[in-house]
Amino acid sequence: MIRLLLVVFIAIPVTAWYAWEVIWAVFRKAPNLDCVCYHAPRKWSRLMLRVAGVKVVVENLSVISETTPQIIVANHVSWYDVFALAANVPGEYLFVAKKEVKRFPILAQAISACGHIYIDRGDHQSALNSLEHIRKRLAQTNPTVIMFPEGTRSATGELQRFKKGAFVLALQARADVVPVAIAGSGDVMNKSSMRIYPGTIRVRFGEPILVDKLTMENRDQLIRDTREALVDLLAVDSESN
Repeated sequence: MIRLLLVVFIAIPVTAWYAWEVIWAVFRKAPNLDCVCYHAPRKWSRLMLRVAGVKVVVENLSVISETTPQIIVANHVSWYDVFALAANVPGEYLFVAKKEVKRFPILAQAISACGHIYIDRGDHQSALNSLEHIRKRLAQTNPTVIMFPEGTRSATGELQRFKKGAFVLALQARADVVPVAIAGSGDVMNKSSMRIYPGTIRVRFGEPILVDKLTMENRDQLIRDTREALVDLLAVDSESN
């Protein structure tokens, strides 16, 4: 409980500070907005991890390319998955967040200002429009797109059924899929509790799954291959415990 109170008392003003830094840069049309959007989420995430007493161990990060279109597909157990990725993925990246994040107004404004995308999976046409917007961004500026294909945090830690959006986008944008296994975040903070515990999160990057020879007819196979890769990556931690 003490850890939770510490995080809350620090997280609220810190989140507000970095969010307003972005919003202010947008308001005054600052020429360094891209730089602000690059550094602010990394500083915010690293501070949130530090305050919670969380260490992040990253493996095989070199597979991430700043010149090749890629979509990171990661399992999702905890809010700390976002911090672990935001603090460590190199280059320009673009998170695809569910629309519920908009409930946090200042944070939501900052997220939108930096080009991150909300997706409403309950509205098919809206979701398609969001995916098309991301496809255009990939074609223009080539950010690394980060998506959680389960759509929500897993309460048990077991991989849930994958939604198809990330894989349709990968095939349309000709972006390779990078499976990423996040382990330990559920021990820090899980879906069923607000308690926060210090610990270690391991972020293990798998080898990219190339899509250059695939078509939309291969979508289901791409989903299966990615899921199998994630299961294998997560099993490394299970076997070591």
